[in-house]
Amino acid sequence: MTRSSVFCRRCAIPDTSFKTGFDQDDFYDSVLQEKYCKSGERSREEIFRRVAAGLARVERERAEAGSTADRRRLAEQLGIDDGSPAAIEHGFYTRFLHAQEAGFYPAGRIASACGTDIRATLINCFVQPVGDSISEDGEDKVAIYTALREAAETMRRGGGVGYDFSRIRPRGAQVKGTHSRASGPLSYMRVFDRSCETVESAGARRGAQMGVLRCDHPDIEAFVTAKDLSDFNTLIAQLDLGWEEAEALRNRVRSLSNFNLSVAVTDALMAAVEADEDFELVHAVEPSEELKEQGAYRRDSDGMWVYRRLPARALWDRIIRQTYDTAEPGVVFIDRMNADNNLWYAESIEATNPCGEQPLPDYGCCCLGSINLSAFVRDAFGAAPYVDYELLGDTIRTAVRMLDDVLDATYWPLPAQRDEAMHKRRIGLGMTGLGTATAMMKQIYGSDEGVALADALADFIKRQAYQASVELAKEKGAFPAFDADKYLQSGFMQRMPTELREAIAQHGIRNSHVLSIAPTGTISLAFGRNVSNGIEPPFAWAYTRYKRQQDGERQAYEVQDRGYRLFLEQGGAPEQLPEYFVNAQTLPVAAHLATQAAVQKHVDSSISKTINVPADYDFETFKQVYADAFAAGCKGCTTYRPNDSTGAVLRVTAPTARQTPASFVDESDRRIRLDQVPAPALSSLRWPGRPEIAEGNPSWTYFVDGDTARFAVVIGHTENGTSTPFEVWVNGVEQPPGLGATAKLLSMDMRSQDRGWLEKKLDALLKTRGAPIRAVMPGQGEVVMASATAIVARLVKLRCQQLGAFEATGPTPVLDALMSDKEPKADTDGTMSWTVDVANAQTGDDFVLGLKELVMPDGNRRPYSVWLSGDYPRDLDGLCKLLSLDMRVIDPAWIGEKLRKLLNYAEPHGDFLARRPGSKKMLRYPSTVAYIAALMLHRYGMLGLLDEEGCPLNPMGVLAARDAVSDPTAPKDPAKSRPLPGAPCPDCGTHAVIKRDGCDACTACGWVGACG
Repeated sequence: MTRSSVFCRRCAIPDTSFKTGFDQDDFYDSVLQEKYCKSGERSREEIFRRVAAGLARVERERAEAGSTADRRRLAEQLGIDDGSPAAIEHGFYTRFLHAQEAGFYPAGRIASACGTDIRATLINCFVQPVGDSISEDGEDKVAIYTALREAAETMRRGGGVGYDFSRIRPRGAQVKGTHSRASGPLSYMRVFDRSCETVESAGARRGAQMGVLRCDHPDIEAFVTAKDLSDFNTLIAQLDLGWEEAEALRNRVRSLSNFNLSVAVTDALMAAVEADEDFELVHAVEPSEELKEQGAYRRDSDGMWVYRRLPARALWDRIIRQTYDTAEPGVVFIDRMNADNNLWYAESIEATNPCGEQPLPDYGCCCLGSINLSAFVRDAFGAAPYVDYELLGDTIRTAVRMLDDVLDATYWPLPAQRDEAMHKRRIGLGMTGLGTATAMMKQIYGSDEGVALADALADFIKRQAYQASVELAKEKGAFPAFDADKYLQSGFMQRMPTELREAIAQHGIRNSHVLSIAPTGTISLAFGRNVSNGIEPPFAWAYTRYKRQQDGERQAYEVQDRGYRLFLEQGGAPEQLPEYFVNAQTLPVAAHLATQAAVQKHVDSSISKTINVPADYDFETFKQVYADAFAAGCKGCTTYRPNDSTGAVLRVTAPTARQTPASFVDESDRRIRLDQVPAPALSSLRWPGRPEIAEGNPSWTYFVDGDTARFAVVIGHTENGTSTPFEVWVNGVEQPPGLGATAKLLSMDMRSQDRGWLEKKLDALLKTRGAPIRAVMPGQGEVVMASATAIVARLVKLRCQQLGAFEATGPTPVLDALMSDKEPKADTDGTMSWTVDVANAQTGDDFVLGLKELVMPDGNRRPYSVWLSGDYPRDLDGLCKLLSLDMRVIDPAWIGEKLRKLLNYAEPHGDFLARRPGSKKMLRYPSTVAYIAALMLHRYGMLGLLDEEGCPLNPMGVLAARDAVSDPTAPKDPAKSRPLPGAPCPDCGTHAVIKRDGCDACTACGWVGACG
């Protein structure tokens, strides 16, 4: 491992805090070691061996309990002569190991705990019942606090939990025992939410939860908006509160942060929406007298109480509108789940596991594993790529046996969970790497050919997996709840091939359900060496992943999709990717939906799949996605549309064009804090790198022959259809100190491609007062200007006007990213500031540097203005004016880049020794300006905003990386996708964490949250 200077893709600066020298496999192994390795394990092969041994032990125990004839049959099946339990164990160990090496990856809980002595469940997720009574168990549902205790035990052992809260009586219903009114399901969900927050699951992670409510529950509208704090934030903005008080209030009302939410949508609602009819919100519990007076009544048909009626389309619009705005709730088509359920005759589905791929009854579990489809593609990217169906079939059959053994090997948190599992032996074999495999087959994901490939693979897995379960039934017996006649009547079994239906009727089947498409998260990354997740297309074919080490340093890894990596190894050109290298962000919505629908018809449970929707998708078109999903036979639908609510840098109301984006709590006391700031579009700002023009560029030069200073101003431009100014230089030994630094920063602003921003900067410089200077100006003759800085500003503005720079129309991303158009002013109470003394004996500079600071809406302090007081060259005031505007750009990476440019700024006879900020060590600085930059960077570091190199410690992801914009003619890397706005990532710090398939996932670096 070496320590070297590398370029940070977000800051485009040499960053020595990153270690390099590792290849991608090192990174995958580090994820393995963090997530799955136990007792000195270092590789996936060691994990495979441990899992194989743990499950083979189940086969040995069964062999020991069986007859000699049974053991002989097992030996024949394994192709061995020795029928002893030890030989059988070894035979299955070998088979299980080979299946994993071929491409079968048991789910995360199995990989983490199987074969260890940890008393943790190998089952990823469960559904737990929740009744209506607080403390009394009912006939079919346990009491609310019994459910809470059972859920805590389940999460403590490593399982996530889904619940249907529809049994809880609605707000305002009668509570006869206490002569009071009910508080509704949301109040109890908050209790579950807090419990989950405090219970650490086995494996050092918090458990995941899914909260489901039926669409006909009287509290459905409150449930839909349960996580929405927009109205509350608006209210807080009207109150004169300090940040701590406001955040305390938010925390009191902020709820369900540990839940995924889904609405159980019935066929009745969809029919009422189609017919534009009213829809009844009902519950079995009697409403209060007040609600009866408002129109609540009892229905004659089934005795249910109708709390109110409302237009079905209004309810549907409210559900989808909330999803459009915040990416929650999800939608599960609950009646379809029940109609398609193989065990329709023995159970009722009311909820799903936290990621939605397993509709489950009370105490039901999902025992998961996935087949890496890309591992079975042969001649990838070649003349005739194909799938090795023979090896794939062998692996599927072994995988089914392994998952069945997991049910016997696992520790069960609750006896009821074990009883449910043993009665039905539900497993969920799925797939991962479909997106990678599709590209390796030279097909376009979501195209007619790509959908046909997904359909064929899903159909093959279905046939092989069900046949394997039938074979297990011959050997071990069918699951106890099996009833052949009823089982074969389910919607799913009606679509099964005739030969399989006949085999099931004759021999039974070992597992009630066999298939499920789960989000594969870190198993795809660690075991599959970064294949695409589940049936998703790759989000990006390549990205940079950052990982913090124990010593606090961050490791940077360039990570590529496994298929893309193979493509490059075979000589493929990264700048000219074939058309089949599509990703989740570029795919049409219809392509996502077509793939999900094609696979769903071959899956007996459900699919975890996220449909990425562009931010500018209009609401009516977005709403149609859900209607199309229902019509296509999907069991649920989850979308992600990037916007402020789904994960902006700060939760704000975006400013209207050309309005002041900052909203102050009190105009007379603007210094205290900003209540809201802009949320500019991701990557809307551009790194101001200098274009490399090999043949040189034209420029315009003006010589300032003033009475107090003499220097030349050079303004360069490019000619590419239009003339665009991009830099200014100040040359001459008789220029005022610091003027060259002002020109350096001004050049960066000229390259920002925001002409409004450039004009604002020049207007600020025109007001700089210093040593008055008399000089001749073009077209004006002799004039007296307030400073040399003002002369430079006037000359640059004149040249820009001649080139038509200010006439250009287009976006103004930097102006729009200002957190305050005007500098906040203090009243008589004063303002917060940070000051430091600066003394340069070489130049005679002796002054105080001050940074004014305010409190941001997220509670952090931010400098917003810089000033000098004392003896210093007055043209440095112009530099301070520029930096003060830069400091008010919302992403601190902007000011960080400006300050970094000044660290090496030198002036003749201006170098001096000074104490390094934050240290007693003395260093030589090339100028007073360079020392000012170092001091400012130090203060930003003290506030946790920038490191000493000017790179943000928690990047907001707002600025586009230099390598993407410095050379407009440079070929773009089509393998890399733009990150989406989101919450801050614990690995890379970028605000790009979104919910995908029920899991947290960073769209900038690829980090996947705990449920992966």
